[in-house]
Amino acid sequence: MVPSGRSLGVPSSYQPNKSQPTPALGNYTDHSDGFYPAKQTARGSDPAEHEEAQLLDEPIVLDHIEPSKPKKQKKPGKHRRLKKIFKRTAFATMILILAGAGYFGYKLYHTQKKVLAGGGKSVTVCSDDVDISQVKKEGDSRINILLLGIGGPGHDGANLTDTILLASIDPITDKTSLISIPRDLWVKIPGDGYQKINAAYANAVDASEAKTQVGQEQAGIEQLDKTLVPVLDGVKIHYHVLLDFSAFKQTVDALGGITVNVPETLYDPTIAWENHYNSTIAKKGVQTFNGDQALLYVRSRETSSDFARGERQRLVIAAIKQKAFSAGTFSNPLKISSLLDTLGHNVYTDFSSGDIKCLYKQLATIPASAIGSLDMVTPPNNLLTTGNMNGLSVVEPRAGLFDYSDIHTFLHTSLKDGLIAKENAHVVVINATDTAGLATASSAKLKEYGYNVTKADSTATASNPATTTIVDLSKGTDKYTRNYLENRYGVAAVTKLPADLGITVSPDTNFVIILGEDAANTSQN
Repeated sequence: MVPSGRSLGVPSSYQPNKSQPTPALGNYTDHSDGFYPAKQTARGSDPAEHEEAQLLDEPIVLDHIEPSKPKKQKKPGKHRRLKKIFKRTAFATMILILAGAGYFGYKLYHTQKKVLAGGGKSVTVCSDDVDISQVKKEGDSRINILLLGIGGPGHDGANLTDTILLASIDPITDKTSLISIPRDLWVKIPGDGYQKINAAYANAVDASEAKTQVGQEQAGIEQLDKTLVPVLDGVKIHYHVLLDFSAFKQTVDALGGITVNVPETLYDPTIAWENHYNSTIAKKGVQTFNGDQALLYVRSRETSSDFARGERQRLVIAAIKQKAFSAGTFSNPLKISSLLDTLGHNVYTDFSSGDIKCLYKQLATIPASAIGSLDMVTPPNNLLTTGNMNGLSVVEPRAGLFDYSDIHTFLHTSLKDGLIAKENAHVVVINATDTAGLATASSAKLKEYGYNVTKADSTATASNPATTTIVDLSKGTDKYTRNYLENRYGVAAVTKLPADLGITVSPDTNFVIILGEDAANTSQN
């Protein structure tokens, strides 16, 4: 029971039966550009409305109840009346709770239809024991989510992807890596010529004949995925999240703001008019951003670079994740309601409802310290540079236009498969051909993908076998490593070393790879 008939956590002045307008954060099309605070009490407004707005910043807590003092014995008639009042009050309270749950259930159902379109899939979401038949190439156990940010209605180039961020989650080791793909990267868009990569999604949306917004968004995402294939080299994209500027701002506001440790003061006079005519967008040090401030911080690039902006975007994404999963964020139903409004109007994902529940649990276990930002512009990984194409400032690989080989190596090394790392099998590579340096080159490629290669050598005499042989000495303990190696070399493993080659290995060796002519004639990607 709660004193004075109050609901849990609700101030005494709050009037639930009074008709009150509730601001909907998602209705961004009804406003011009700008920041609209979720809680703003006009002079002379109803105190109850002010109290409701204050709830957005308050977690639900149980009211403090003083221990009751012994009461005098009531007369039988009065006791029955009090008992009846108690029953009615309890019943009314239960109805209110169920009605509230029903309301949020209704909102969640309709939000789900808009936001959780389904279609994405990762074998390690909702799975504690990964089906070995579902992982064929190193990296398949990771969960890769492509995060896309667009301006949205009312902005120039409304569908240009100003933010392209790959979030790669390793659910085996509970680590996440964020990789920013520069919006100005000069690429070949299938069927659409050579352009900046941020045009791939926009052009496909404009050309789509789909009758629904979701259909147009899916067409744009499909085209962007095709464009990224030569850049990412086999890194599968399992899920997509698309949001516009309004959704970004309102999500940050619905969370009550985010905390970011700004590495250096950011000045940008070109967008000062959006920051109360203040050219200082963010000061160095720990800062708390509302939605408008966070958006300016991730959008600014005129006084820095596209690379620097990518790093700021990674910092903000990590801060949003930290705030969203912190204790208390989801303790207030009004905050949940605001967040659902925001998601329902301005966000598209291809998660299913089942996948999002499992992914929520997996992400909740990953601390902020385990979220890393992968940089492709700072030595020793200075893989990208700026250039000029037809008068446009563009980004291109330092190795040469459309030469993504160094980027591929960086991605393989940085996004290793957690199943391989967990088994940590000892691998020996032996060259049985007369191709010099084959064992060394093959070992380097295996290490790139995370294999623990303990030795690279050649047989005393080159027998030049036609095919590579994989020998599994692990006695079945390293099933995922065996599976990946079999798929890589296209052969089934055996369990005994060939007697005629004179190969000896240390007792702790788990796998021996005896390279044949097929390995010499093909590139091991």
